[in-house]
Amino acid sequence: MLTNVDIAKEPLLRNMIADYLDTSEDGTGTYSLMGAGFKKVDEKPNAQEYEAFYINQSSSSSYVKGYKPEFEYDCDMMLGDAACMALYKVGRNHYTGAKAMFNYIRVDLFDEKDSSKGYPARKFVVTCIPDSTEGAGGDYIATTGTLKAIGDFVEGFFNTQTKAFTEK
Repeated sequence: MLTNVDIAKEPLLRNMIADYLDTSEDGTGTYSLMGAGFKKVDEKPNAQEYEAFYINQSSSSSYVKGYKPEFEYDCDMMLGDAACMALYKVGRNHYTGAKAMFNYIRVDLFDEKDSSKGYPARKFVVTCIPDSTEGAGGDYIATTGTLKAIGDFVEGFFNTQTKAFTEK
C-alpha cells in the first residue's frame, strides 16, 4: 500500500501537450499534429526583464515587461508528415516573410476538456527560423530550427477530433 506518495501530484509526461501546425498553403487552418518524427518541441517563454535600481534600495528590482516566446524543434524527416515537411521546405526553399509564417497551436491535454470545444489551447502566429537539415550516411535525415512568436497568442480551445480552434 502506498502511504507516502500523493497520487494527485503525479508528474506529467510530454505527450500531455500536443502541438499542431497549420500546413495549409493559405493559412486556412489545416492543422497537422507535430507528433511522429518530432523528437522535441520545447517552449521558451523568454521573459523580457526591466531592471531598476532605486535610490532608497541597496538591491535592484526586476519586473517582467514582456515576452519573446520561441519553440525549438528537432524532427526526423518522414515522408507524408505534413508538419515536418512544411518546416523543412522553409529552409530548403529559402522562404522569407509570409511564406515562412505559420499558425501554431499548443494544446494542454492534461487540462479539463470542454465537451463541445475541446481542450484549453493557445494559438500563436510564428515564423520558422530553420537551423539545419543533416544526417550522416546510414542515418535518418533530421531538420531543426525555431518557431518564433509574432505578437501575442490567442487563448482558446482546440478540438483534437475536428482540428478546429475556437477563441475563448
